[in-house]
Amino acid sequence: GNLYVPFRFESNPNVTKPFPDFDFRIRFIASFSQDAFRDSILQRGPIESFALKTVQDFIQPQRQTKLAQDENQMLENMLRTLLQQLVASAAQSGEQIMQYGQLIDDDDDNNVHGHGQIPHLLDVVLYLCEKEHVEGGMIFQLLEDLTEMSTMKNCKDVFGYIESKQDILGKQELFARGKLVMLRTCNQLLRRLSKANDVVFCGRILMFLAHFFPLSERSAVNIKGVFNTSNETKYEKDPPKGKRSSYLIPSAPYIPLDRISVDFNFYKTFWSLQEYFCNPASLTTASTKWQKFSSSLAVVLNTFDAQPLSEEEGEANSLEEEAATFNIKYLTSSKLMGLELKDSSFRRHILLQCLILFDYLRAPGKNDKDLPSETMKEELKSCEDRVKKLLEITPPKGKEFLRAVEHILEREKNWVWWKRDGCQPFEKQPIENKSPNAGHKRRRQRWRLGNKELSQLWRWAEQNPNAEKDSQRVKTPDIADYWKPLAEDMDPSAGIEDAYHHKNNRVYCWKGLRFAARQDLEGFSRFTDLGIEGVVPVELLPPEVRSKYQARPNEKAKRAKKDETKGGSLEEETKAVSAEGALVGGSTSEAEGEVGRGESEAMESDAIADTPTPEEQQRLGGSDTDNGQEAGQIEDTETEEGGLMDTDLNHPPMPIS
Repeated sequence: GNLYVPFRFESNPNVTKPFPDFDFRIRFIASFSQDAFRDSILQRGPIESFALKTVQDFIQPQRQTKLAQDENQMLENMLRTLLQQLVASAAQSGEQIMQYGQLIDDDDDNNVHGHGQIPHLLDVVLYLCEKEHVEGGMIFQLLEDLTEMSTMKNCKDVFGYIESKQDILGKQELFARGKLVMLRTCNQLLRRLSKANDVVFCGRILMFLAHFFPLSERSAVNIKGVFNTSNETKYEKDPPKGKRSSYLIPSAPYIPLDRISVDFNFYKTFWSLQEYFCNPASLTTASTKWQKFSSSLAVVLNTFDAQPLSEEEGEANSLEEEAATFNIKYLTSSKLMGLELKDSSFRRHILLQCLILFDYLRAPGKNDKDLPSETMKEELKSCEDRVKKLLEITPPKGKEFLRAVEHILEREKNWVWWKRDGCQPFEKQPIENKSPNAGHKRRRQRWRLGNKELSQLWRWAEQNPNAEKDSQRVKTPDIADYWKPLAEDMDPSAGIEDAYHHKNNRVYCWKGLRFAARQDLEGFSRFTDLGIEGVVPVELLPPEVRSKYQARPNEKAKRAKKDETKGGSLEEETKAVSAEGALVGGSTSEAEGEVGRGESEAMESDAIADTPTPEEQQRLGGSDTDNGQEAGQIEDTETEEGGLMDTDLNHPPMPIS
């Protein structure tokens, strides 16, 4: 049924009625139990021992460890109300809000003396968010409310708490829920701060944002390169009335002039450069602006050249000693012009602005219309050299300062390219080891010469036309030079054991066969009969080994002997066929007989022509013992074959029925 809560109406306190609206009942219960919730959430002791139990007792969630959406909203309203009460109480007491209601627990080492109730409340909420008991963005919402309710003096203490919890707030489960709220909180603080009086606090906020957000966060990147043209430098436009318009600077001892006059025109010319430093892009839109800027800069650089600073003046005006009073803007009063020109930090400030402007004008990746002209590039180069020379001679430690500036500007080009390429994320996710069958197979990359290494070598040859003329270039060795080690191994007088011969090296033999196939086909043909040692050129072998690997009898002589034997056998076969035809009774015409005799005579003449003379046979057969034996074996074989053929051809004719 309906929930009845005793509530006395002011019109009739004796009448008790139920709440007509459920949301109103929820608000009433929250208000009714706010004091009890405050006492429970701010109790002493370890946070993990009571934080979750307190939430469960007052919210009574459906799940024991994680709140639903409406339950999170109810808890957030209760916490924001409690935070508002604590800030109001601190303001009434006149205490700093982060030290109000200090909780001092001597038995607990985690608590720090002077830890107020508000930091304790924030620690409890941060613990619940970190353990995912409540919604992760709740702590960020409380921090935003706290900065909005605090003065700038108290905001420094609040931001100090934020900096101390940066590692926890930056965790992925919390950062994803509250990064926009934290960005909005920091931007609101920057709007409230003075850029002249609160420089350090502004720097703390910017440094926190740089550490809190990843490098690839696009909200912190000026992608379009828009300049802050609202940063206007105000200076006097008209000379002061009733006062002198010239400010004198004592000259250096070696300058012949007694004094260098810096009048009001120089003052206006000097400070007018800030208009171009504020918006460098305007110099490329119109040539007249660049001419005016270059002429004004030349006047300023001439003045710096005419009055160099000594080491004593540089040490006296060093920023290291005046870091506590340093501001980002200089005073522009015309009365201070003479003193500022003798300040080394002031000069470096102006010269560094010039280098930054020159670096922007030459920045890579621009459109053609935004690039400077050729004449402008030459003037940029001359002005840059002059500015660097002045920085180098400006004390103290001018050369070291110039090297540091050049290094910074060189690294800045990497950021320019990164922004022009769309701010690709720096963080790379770990590569998962997938099975070969998972997903679509990627097409194998094809190379011009078969693989990446050979293709790279080919490109190097194209880029270096003198590579082929280099004396140290790796070339294909001569076949005789390559086989010399193996020929030395084959010399018996060398005494090299067989296990250490080069013929046992497979790579060496394989390369040698490739060289022989290209340069020595005759030697390559001996590999089948004699092995790898037969490929070695004969002239490299010692005399006692050379006869073993010399060439065999000419194949033409072998073929001639075979043709002679076959020719005789063919003649005998022809006679046998003629005799057989005569027995049968067939008659052969005279024309056919003439043809047969003609063919026999031609074959006999060819055989006689191909048969070597006795002198040739003696020269071929007497080369060495082995070859002679082989030739004899061939002759015996041929004789046997001839005998078989004669037996076959001289058998008696078969009768024909």
